[in-house]
Amino acid sequence: MQNPFETGHIKNYILLYASIVVIMVLFFIASTLFHDIEKIDKKVFDNNNTKFKEENNNRLKNIKISESSKFLLLDRKF
Repeated sequence: MQNPFETGHIKNYILLYASIVVIMVLFFIASTLFHDIEKIDKKVFDNNNTKFKEENNNRLKNIKISESSKFLLLDRKF
């Protein structure tokens, strides 16, 4: 096996490395140029929860808490 530093092959290795770096830079530039960023609309949530509060209050009124139990079990809805 020959030493690449003595035979002049080091120039080929440097050119190979430089060409790979140039190709990577070109792909990075192409990906940033052709990347379209879509504008996303801001979601607005309804802060008026009166319907939910009324349903919750009605449900709490309907629940009978037994004095012997100190834990309140939730309704099962499947």
